[in-house]
Amino acid sequence: MEFYNLLDKIVQHNENHAKWLNTLSFMENAGARKISACEHPTKVSLIQLKHATEEHRHAFYLKKQIGKIDSELCKTYESNELLASIATRQYLNSLDIKACKYLQQHFKLNKEGLKYAAYLFVTYAIEVRADELYPVYQDILTKTSSKIMVKSIILEEEGHLEEMINQLDEFSEDWKVHAEVILNIEKELHEQWINAISKDVLQLNYAE
Repeated sequence: MEFYNLLDKIVQHNENHAKWLNTLSFMENAGARKISACEHPTKVSLIQLKHATEEHRHAFYLKKQIGKIDSELCKTYESNELLASIATRQYLNSLDIKACKYLQQHFKLNKEGLKYAAYLFVTYAIEVRADELYPVYQDILTKTSSKIMVKSIILEEEGHLEEMINQLDEFSEDWKVHAEVILNIEKELHEQWINAISKDVLQLNYAE
């Protein structure tokens, strides 16, 4: 199912919409935790701290938005409160593992160096995706006159992407070549995730 049409269908159904918000919240929270896990024991930059803080805040903000639909829905990240829970939980981990494998082959890094490189390239790929996903979602929210808004997240994600590009420029002169590989890995995982969500939504609708 084409992404816009899928989101349009999700937003029309309160429980599915709540699960979608909860799924995005889970992903933002997982991203924040990944960023923190990539920190060097002592050499932690202000930008890295800022990113982790803002991703956590996005997770909180999205979770809070669920209350505008129904305060009794999606109080945790249990599997029955997420869309495509297995694919959702595997998405970022799979990207991280595959990116690390590729980066280690091409840069021959030590443990801490690999963590930092993974932070740069994986976060970059996720920010590129967020730069596409959130504006589509906001368009549908605006079209349906929803009380829910993600404009503040869009602005911050745009800033994150610019900051990641600046850091990657410092990391390697030919980072774009390697980033393209990571983006292709992410694209495949994203397609698997969206397909899983489509199936989940169709099953939920059929069950009613």
